[in-house]
Amino acid sequence: MRLDKFICKSTELTRNEAKKLLKSGDVRVNGEVAKNAAMQVHENNTITVDGQALTPRTSRYFMLHKMVDSICSNVDEVYPSVLHFLDVDKAFDLHIAGRLDADTTGLVLITDDGRWSHNVISPKKDCSKTYRVWLRNAINDDKADELIAQFKQGLQLQGESSLTRPAILEKVTDDQVLLTITEGKYHQVKRMFAAVGNKVVGLHREQIGGIELGDLAPGQWRSLTEQEVALFDPTPNK
Repeated sequence: MRLDKFICKSTELTRNEAKKLLKSGDVRVNGEVAKNAAMQVHENNTITVDGQALTPRTSRYFMLHKMVDSICSNVDEVYPSVLHFLDVDKAFDLHIAGRLDADTTGLVLITDDGRWSHNVISPKKDCSKTYRVWLRNAINDDKADELIAQFKQGLQLQGESSLTRPAILEKVTDDQVLLTITEGKYHQVKRMFAAVGNKVVGLHREQIGGIELGDLAPGQWRSLTEQEVALFDPTPNK
């Protein structure tokens, strides 16, 4: 993680206060003076302030049921950040692992562990995300198999040079489907259905990897279990 973030995670300093501390020359990384706030450090580095070693607090992991008209951002914009719903200390020091649009509801994962969230959002990790999708145009039974095959083969999205990765489409009702994808292109689900001549009128994320939203009510949150955290642990043998 960044050196200034490491300092914040090891002290009660704000990000701006950590940067001022770095400019003072009182911070050392492995015995060398460090002033670059963006310097990448790891837990095996020895980081000291005035000779006192810093030890970061344990990382935090949460899941939240995002409501409509809220945003996955660390700052408020037209709509409020989902971090307002978290009743924890220094909620805005956390970040969202896998964002949703303002009009999309469902499962959001929140943490301060950058390597963990990388395993959630990186396309190279093939992390599956399952969405319940409501459509403007009904899918007739005689067209369902053809549509399922199209999504499995990959779709050509407008402005993209390559097909989407194979996706799993399951019909629930004529105007409702479950879609599982393993990538996260901009507005991907909406663009996938636009590519086959349909329009998404409702979108809800139910699952990320092995973590399910379950019966968590809209606007509610909880800490992840050790088993859930381990699903994306970058150092499972530590």
